[in-house]
Amino acid sequence: MTTSEFHAQRPQWSTGADDIESATIEVPRDYADPGGERIRIAVTRRRASDPARRRGVLLSVNGGPGGDWGFGRGLAEKFAGTPVHEVYDLIGFDPRGTGESTNLHAEVAIAKAPFDSRPPDSAFDALAEDMRLRELACERGGGELRPHISTRNTARDMDVIRAVLGEEKLSFVGYAYGAYVGAVYGSMFPERLDRSVLDSCVNPDWTWREQFLWQGDAVQRNVDQWAQWVGERDGHFGLGRDASAVLGVVEEVVAALEVQHDTPQPRTLFDGAVGTRAGDRSRWEELGKLVGDLRTATRAGDAALSAELLREQGTWRPQDQEGDLRIGVLEAITLEHEWPSDIEVYYQDMRDFRKRFPYGYGVLRAQPWVGAFRTFSAPEPPVEIKRDGYPVGLIVQADGDPLDHYAGGVAMAERLGHHLITVEDSGDHEVYALVGNAELDAIVHRYLTDGDLPPARTSVPGTTARPAVPAD
Repeated sequence: MTTSEFHAQRPQWSTGADDIESATIEVPRDYADPGGERIRIAVTRRRASDPARRRGVLLSVNGGPGGDWGFGRGLAEKFAGTPVHEVYDLIGFDPRGTGESTNLHAEVAIAKAPFDSRPPDSAFDALAEDMRLRELACERGGGELRPHISTRNTARDMDVIRAVLGEEKLSFVGYAYGAYVGAVYGSMFPERLDRSVLDSCVNPDWTWREQFLWQGDAVQRNVDQWAQWVGERDGHFGLGRDASAVLGVVEEVVAALEVQHDTPQPRTLFDGAVGTRAGDRSRWEELGKLVGDLRTATRAGDAALSAELLREQGTWRPQDQEGDLRIGVLEAITLEHEWPSDIEVYYQDMRDFRKRFPYGYGVLRAQPWVGAFRTFSAPEPPVEIKRDGYPVGLIVQADGDPLDHYAGGVAMAERLGHHLITVEDSGDHEVYALVGNAELDAIVHRYLTDGDLPPARTSVPGTTARPAVPAD
């Protein structure tokens, strides 16, 4: 079977609630061997609500990489009832390896090293060993499919979906990793891409390791802004008159938690709270109060109270059992780039991040990843991102995005010549049509429906206001 024969398949569509149609199509496991093993891709379609004005299909891809537990098929529903839905068939799909598509599995390998936001050097070897075992578990669960879970192949799958739908071109909305998928699709199939919106972009010039590392800086940018805001309200919070003084109190609490508890968990929870809550402007007052309450509790030596104050802060630890199966797409996709094999490179970065980016679990971005112990090499190099033959599109990027650094959106806009919409004073990640930013949504709707581009550099305010606490 050739690739063109996959394009010609005619799947059986079934109609469910709200007139959402579902189907499964087949694609090659390995596009270099289209006559070999096949895998399935689950697709949904919701037809344009104004057929007389229909201009094509709008395909969307969510973040990850990893599929968000099959949310891919449901992502298109986020546009239902909008002006976009009037003129486009809304197409969702679970990228290969995820959801109702053929799954890429990995065995669960439970980490043995303590969950610690500032691990001592003595813990580094255990953290590395956890990742070595995690990579071996991915190899055992992934089998022959794993090398073929790639961004290139997801883009090729998208082109099969386009052809199966009988469309000459597709329009596209992608979020986070999905934005990268869209940039790759346009680079590989420029004649097939019409209008495109890339929201919360990875940086086209960074490797996956660099993407991880820059998250530490992205989180710290939010922490610094929060600390400045709190310092301007010393009469309300009593934590100091400037950002330096406020962060000094934060570190006082960190040191006290270290002394008063026999595990790193309370201090780790506190570091996590500072990083994650600083990104959400609505929680800035709450975070300032938490710091003050913890300072009072630790100065009084009340370890029970400090633990209670941190009780609601979550961690990243999974609840899976050793040997269970999980989706292993994240690990496979991030191995598209080379990773250092010298473990000392990671250890040095961990020492640096432990000092500069301790909040929001920053050091976890620097620690060894499965790429240091990779059990396969990607069959193809990453795509060179470029725009050569498809229309100018839109980039949407929040200036305080804690996961995809704002610099990534700027770089993607410059690389592709797209117009950049900056969401100002916002820690949002994945914004258009997902967070209720009416001003942003209106601009993007107009572009997708009518082709109206905003100015090359446009700004809109975020929707999460800072607390109404007056400055001193």
